[in-house]
Amino acid sequence: MRDRNAERGGYWPSLWPVECGGNRRQKAAHGALDAATGHPLVTTNRNGRWNVMVVLREPGEVFLAGTMAAFSGAPPYGWVQRLDAESMEPAADTGELPCGDHVWCGAVLVHTNGDLYNVNGSFVHRVDADCKVVLERELPADRAHNGLLALSDGSLVTKDLRLEGQGRSTITRLDAESLELLGDPIELPEGSMGRIAADINADGEYVYVPGTEHLIRVSVDSEGWSVDDDYAPRYRNAGTQQGLAWDSCISDDNAWIMDNGDIQGVRAIFGQHPNGRFGDVPPRQLSWQHPAPWTGAQRLLRVGLDDGAVAAVAPFDRPGGGIIAPPVHVPEHRVTICWDSINGGLAGVFEDDMSVAWRHDDIRPTMQPVVFPDSGEVVINDFVDGRDDLIVFDAASGDVVSRVVTGSTLANGMFLTPGGERDVYYCSTLTVTRVQWA
Repeated sequence: MRDRNAERGGYWPSLWPVECGGNRRQKAAHGALDAATGHPLVTTNRNGRWNVMVVLREPGEVFLAGTMAAFSGAPPYGWVQRLDAESMEPAADTGELPCGDHVWCGAVLVHTNGDLYNVNGSFVHRVDADCKVVLERELPADRAHNGLLALSDGSLVTKDLRLEGQGRSTITRLDAESLELLGDPIELPEGSMGRIAADINADGEYVYVPGTEHLIRVSVDSEGWSVDDDYAPRYRNAGTQQGLAWDSCISDDNAWIMDNGDIQGVRAIFGQHPNGRFGDVPPRQLSWQHPAPWTGAQRLLRVGLDDGAVAAVAPFDRPGGGIIAPPVHVPEHRVTICWDSINGGLAGVFEDDMSVAWRHDDIRPTMQPVVFPDSGEVVINDFVDGRDDLIVFDAASGDVVSRVVTGSTLANGMFLTPGGERDVYYCSTLTVTRVQWA
């Protein structure tokens, strides 16, 4: 197995400088929670904002980024805050950051130069450790962007989000020091909904993009970048009863994805321009809990990075599956963790033959998990009875060893971050929480 952290050349040397912990999106943290024998201590800040993700810089430096769920009324904006790790209250704040009037969850990272970079809507900002804005750049595509990665040379890459029938997505590369464009943005062969991932191997550096039908690969080097026309494995056919893929998890020479992501709420948000802006928002129109707009069961797909071979399994055998976050592969335990948010269900699938190792039908995850490979612990949410709990389970067996009430009553597809002190940070709409097992 390749070093999980080999792709961190563009990042500050912290425990978690970027969403999912690194460009391969393996969501792997060092150490263990020892949650089975610990008592969870919960600190919650009900800030009324759309909290997207936490990243870490120096020890004790915790940064939270998000947007405003301003689907109507006052204009939306992005923001970055430095939090007091004990109280979860903001110690520094960027104030309102322009987002092109788009409402969507962006991203933040801590660069190797020590500054933070935030993408939100159609803008990217460079922010120092005191949350003072250093630079601002409007991106070429006037659409909401999701995902922001630093490549090995320190350059930044981001992409706009488009659903089926909305044209081709644009992927943009920026110089981190100046936020100037590095070459022309690339118009991809098709639209793309999921966030980008990146990987380095003996042949070079690549950015992987889940399109509306194919997994797309962009080759990057010092001379520039281009779409790899020889690599385009198909994971779905247009017009079939399966939805689009969110992000991929790059692990052990495969990309792991789940389809059925463009649920009714996502289609409503990206059916508007600016994205997510309505004159009036009908009650519950944007909820992820609506029935799926397709009949297909939720699938987990394994896509070979070398040969493009695609294998799929539907672990839950229920029609109309749907998700708002991607799977995670745990190579140390030979399983990939997947779920069905609409119908409920959490499963571990063996990496080799794609058979189901274990399954829970009464757990309903929606968000990006965190894995502790050393202990086999996996943390994810479980939306139950109108509240969003966190659970810790064993990757190999599926046994749940801890359940925590976060104080959140809303679930979404946002991110968990390990704090390095037997703790995790949880982000959702209206609430951000730290849970520490003592």
